Amino acid sequence: MTAPLFSGRARRSVAALGAVSAGLLLLSACGEKPTPLATVTVGTSSVSAEASCQNDGKELSMDQVQECLTNLKNPKTVEYARGDTLRLGVEPEVVEDGKRWSAVLDGQPITEPSSNTYRSFPGADVFATGGQGEAPTSKKLAFMQIGEDGKPLAVWSFNLKLK
Repeated sequence: MTAPLFSGRARRSVAALGAVSAGLLLLSACGEKPTPLATVTVGTSSVSAEASCQNDGKELSMDQVQECLTNLKNPKTVEYARGDTLRLGVEPEVVEDGKRWSAVLDGQPITEPSSNTYRSFPGADVFATGGQGEAPTSKKLAFMQIGEDGKPLAVWSFNLKLK
């Protein structure tokens, strides 16, 4: 009788390592690199998304940007209550090589273009109407990546839902 070369645990480990290696190989062979993530955090809830509009690092036309800001493609949703702290963040690749990003709420910029990867708005009431009518129950939030020349490069889309 011969002794097994590998124990059951060693065989499982080798099989798992092989599966992970094969998965990584398949992902690298796809040719399309995922876009960096943008993240919205409210309280303990966080949602992240890849860019909903992009043009392989090339400038987006104003029509494309307008389409991205008005017709969000399956935006991730996060619930927001008045007085919550709204936290916005992007991965470092978004601001590399002189690029910046800005946040847009219902088509209106709410931040100046920034090269920081994180912004926080403690106690912000993004659903305030200024006394003009009933407050909406959801708002479209987008992050826009801006190139060194000030032209838009990508848009990330989210939906804020009033609790």
